[in-house]
This record gives sequence, structure tokens and C-alpha cells, in this order.
Amino acid sequence: MSAILIIDDEAGIRSVLAEILEDEKYRVFTAEDGFAGLSVLEREVIDLVILDVWLPNMGGIDVLREIKEKFPIVEVIMISGHANIDLAVKAVKLGAFDFLEKPLSLDRVMVIVRNALEIEKLRRENLRLKNSLIFQDEMIGRSPEMEKIRELIEQSARSDSRVLITGPNGTGKELVAREIHRRSLRAAGPFVEVNCAAIPESLIESELFGHEKGSFTGAVSRRKGKFELAHRGTIFLDEVADMSPSAQAKVLRITQELRFERVGGEESLSVDVRIIAATNKNIQERIRDGMFREDLFFRLNVIPVFVPPLKSRISDLPPLVDYFMGKFKPPGEERSRTISADGMALLQAYSWPGNIRELKNFIERINIMSDEHCVSAETVRYYLGEAESAQDDGLGEFGSMGLTEAREAFEKLYLRKKLEAFDYNITRTAEAIKIYPSNLHGKIKRHGIRMEK
Repeated sequence: MSAILIIDDEAGIRSVLAEILEDEKYRVFTAEDGFAGLSVLEREVIDLVILDVWLPNMGGIDVLREIKEKFPIVEVIMISGHANIDLAVKAVKLGAFDFLEKPLSLDRVMVIVRNALEIEKLRRENLRLKNSLIFQDEMIGRSPEMEKIRELIEQSARSDSRVLITGPNGTGKELVAREIHRRSLRAAGPFVEVNCAAIPESLIESELFGHEKGSFTGAVSRRKGKFELAHRGTIFLDEVADMSPSAQAKVLRITQELRFERVGGEESLSVDVRIIAATNKNIQERIRDGMFREDLFFRLNVIPVFVPPLKSRISDLPPLVDYFMGKFKPPGEERSRTISADGMALLQAYSWPGNIRELKNFIERINIMSDEHCVSAETVRYYLGEAESAQDDGLGEFGSMGLTEAREAFEKLYLRKKLEAFDYNITRTAEAIKIYPSNLHGKIKRHGIRMEK
């Protein structure tokens, strides 16, 4: 159902327009001046604005400028009882869809409204198609594991149920989330991704829920958060198990009520979003360690989807290789390169600790570095040897991790070993690693380290 905002200082005009538009099954909001109208646009997703030129406090032309700057996809129909050609031309140049004179012909108003909404619908569809083009990869493979994932996507996509995607790094969890969105009834809306592990703990709430001007140092203006930006679409909370406890509490509330407040704000805002979350962590272990809220887990885990490591579905490797060979075909070559039978056997015997991401990088590398049209086993062995060396470069288990994840994992391991060495004595351990005991307490709590004594 399309939403229309009427901004006019005449109550009679607002009332008449609202009546006829509601009879046509549109959702209608009204505002008596520009400031009130812009406030509605901040809170609600509006498809069309009917805007009077002559308004108190803030003129209609200035309101039009604000709308086009902050909400460029929203169409605006200008109306005026004192119109002139210059004013109409100015409004259209600023982005108004049309300009109508008072007294209004209601039939004319309805024709223009339908046309404007059709244009707005086409723009949103265009945006959806544009978004679909940036989905970089496809779901490749016909293994039983992949067929099960496809079946879950097919069953769940058109509902608004929350989905929790689990699996190791590099398996394609984001790809699954995007496929669910693409097949959903929200496909014309935004797909907003948030990497919860990459955002500093002090900024995660502002990133998710936005903030008001002056709410903290550096908040020089009001900013919308990811949940607002995902309105009428899907928000993808990647690495959700890495959220701070306070952010978890707010996400729990929004899953229950679809309402939240910006950081530093008092106004309760509503959103219409579907939540898809993902993590590579053992979330049950995080719950046991007090690092993740069990009630939030139950809220997110309505439809669980597990994406297995590549070594568990090695039968998908040949079609994946063919796909990436086509994707990274060197410029000027008519046909994609292939892997020899012996080379493919080597690839199938390799463990792929980095999963699909590692395979993708490997295929891109051999297309750049090798001149062979049919890549030999020797070439495969050589570059696989490089991959194995990279895994055995002294980084151990941290070698396949991103920087943030590796930093967190190392700090947890380091603290656990130091605590063991000093018999879990906080004061002595803090002194040895040169931090304050209070800081050590905080880190122990954040990492969920169990104190044995």
C-alpha cells in the first residue's frame, strides 16, 4: 500500500485530499507546515508528497529542496493558489513531479497521483534490478547439502520469518542471505549489510540505530542507522555473535516490537524490516559463556540454515571451478580455461580451510599467473603449495582469519594462557601483562573466559 504525505496549512485542503486518497486505499499522513512534514518523512517511509507552495515558517520551495536532498526517490506534487509560470518552472527544475493550481480538480489530482506513484514504483524496481546486478556470485553446486539450502531458501524466502545462517568463514553465508532477499516479497526494497565484528563496540549502537545531533563527541548532525535504511527491505547482521551486550538488548527489542530510539534520542521510531543474521561462531558455546543472549538467539533462530565447509561438499568443487574460471577469464581469450584431470584431483584432495573464498582467490590467481589454457597438475600443485605455505606461515589458526577476528581470538588465547600461568590471580596477571586489573576484568568478561579459581 503506497503512503502519501499531504503538507498544507489549510485544514480543509488536508481533510478533503486525505478523504479521497483513503477511499482509493492509500495510507495518508498530513502535516500543517514544512517542519512537521519533514518530521513525518524522518519517521515513516513515504512514496509521494503533495506539497503546498505557501506555508508558514518554511516555504514550500525550501521544503521541496530538503525533500530532494534527503529523500531523492520520493516524488513531490506541488500545489498553489497563487501560482505563476516562473514558480512552476522553478519547482520542476528542483525536482517536483508536477505543479497544480488551486482550486484543485480532484479528478486531475488522482490522475497525477497515480502517474507519480507509477514513476516512483519504476524507480524502486530499477533500484532493485541495480542491486541484483551487484550480487557478485551465484549459488553453485548440486550436492545434497546445497540442495537442502536451496529448499530452505525456497520455503522461507516469501515469509518475513527471521533466519540465522551459521557456518565457517568463506562458505557463502552472505550469498545465502542475498538469495533469500532476492526471492522475497521485499526484493524491491534495500538489502542492508552490517558486519557487527568490524564496528567498534563504542559505535555499534549508533551504526545500527542512528544518533541525534550532539548525542556524543563527533555527532555533528542527525544520522539514520542501518535499521532505518533497511525499512521495507532486509537487514543482514553478519557476525551477529560479536555484538556488545547493550546492542544485543536493543536488537532483542527491535525483533519483538520493530521499534527503537536513536542514540541520544527520546522519540520511538518504527521500522518494517526483515532480519537475517549470520555467524561463524559456535553460538551455543557463546550462550554458555554468557557472551550471547539466549532470548535473542531464540528470536533470531526461527529458520536455521547451516552452510557447510567446502571439504564437506567436495562434489561441488568442479562446477565451482568452472564458474570461477569463467568469471576470471583473462581479457582477450575467447574460452574459459580448464583444469586437467590430475589437477582437479589435487584440488579435490586439498582441505580448503578458507572454503569458497579461498577457492575463488586461487582460481583468480592461476588465471593471472599461468599461461596454460588447460592448467596442469604441476601448476595446481605449485599454487596449492603457496596456499599451504600461507596456512603454515607461523600464524597457525589465525592465518585464515580477518584482522579483527584474529585480534580477538589471539587476545582471548593470550589472556587465558597468562591467567593459567599466574593461577588466575587477577592482580599478578594484570601486573605481568602491564594493564590495570579493572581492564583485565573487563576483557575476561568480554571474552567469556572462565576463571578456574
